[in-house]
Amino acid sequence: MSNPRWKHRPEGSNWGDFGPDDQIGRMNLLTPQTRQRALREATNGIAFCLSLPLDYPGGNVLFQHRKEPKFFYEKRGEGFNYNFRLANVCDCFSDVVSDDAVLMFTQYSTQWDGLGHVGQMFDANGDGIPEKVYYNGYRAGVEVVGPDDAKEGLGARSIGIERLATAGVQGRGVLVDLERRHGRERVLVGYDGLMAALDAQRAEVGEGDFLCLYTGFADLILEMNKQPDGEVLARSCAVLDGRDEKLLQWITDSGIVAICADNFAVEAYPASPGTTQHYPGLPLHAHCLFKLGMNLGELWYFAELAQWLRTHGRSSFLLTAPPLRLPGAVGSPVTPVATV
Repeated sequence: MSNPRWKHRPEGSNWGDFGPDDQIGRMNLLTPQTRQRALREATNGIAFCLSLPLDYPGGNVLFQHRKEPKFFYEKRGEGFNYNFRLANVCDCFSDVVSDDAVLMFTQYSTQWDGLGHVGQMFDANGDGIPEKVYYNGYRAGVEVVGPDDAKEGLGARSIGIERLATAGVQGRGVLVDLERRHGRERVLVGYDGLMAALDAQRAEVGEGDFLCLYTGFADLILEMNKQPDGEVLARSCAVLDGRDEKLLQWITDSGIVAICADNFAVEAYPASPGTTQHYPGLPLHAHCLFKLGMNLGELWYFAELAQWLRTHGRSSFLLTAPPLRLPGAVGSPVTPVATV
């Protein structure tokens, strides 16, 4: 198999399987049939918000290059277009209006990782020279263009987050309750640990499902009241072991369309060292985003949903979680909704 953008694909990847120009990866497995199956989960009509307030975690101590939202207000006349009396336009008007604007880092809080978020150095041309490459062979500086590459036309010209938005992100979520199993102990969860948790819940994960991980990490973030303690967080709560090859193979074989977790990176970072001269520092990101075209959700909030599911002996629900339809972005804030 070859492609105009690449002569060979990474081992274990699905590049080209959904077409030479595919830009949504595993979301192709979210079909009308899987959505109909998901709709049957909404038996009680109760909805849960799965987003943190988008000004959490607070500050930028945890992520130097991501800053909390900042609001701006546009001038209008002698004041601002906020609490503005339209009588200033016409004295017959009784209206008062307010507008605002916000500078927001797209991956500061509850978010989707887009397929342009993490790529790899990979020899897609087969000439022995690794290039900066993203899912399905899309190239840095060509389809994913940054300010170091050009002065105009910046952003993900392909695999932008708007592709995920138009894919219709609604399906069956399955919550793995790692917080109930491990409390807030720092535990690396590989294939065996994940299967044990699913078996304990009698939960089944099928093709087209969203795998959701509740660890208690976001609860801890909220308790810190916008003053996060990085040292405490680094030694708290269960997290996936992205270096576990059995886990990565299960992700491939399972047919899940995304993994959504209540922690920073879904996987432990830094991961344990690899076994080759060069290896991904974020192995689960490399496997999911780069090889499979599978989006990752981070810093989701599951506490209230998890409590309801525990009480009712359930693990699955209807999940609706579209990102912003913002062309060219490599990530997006999201306010997911679970319906049970």
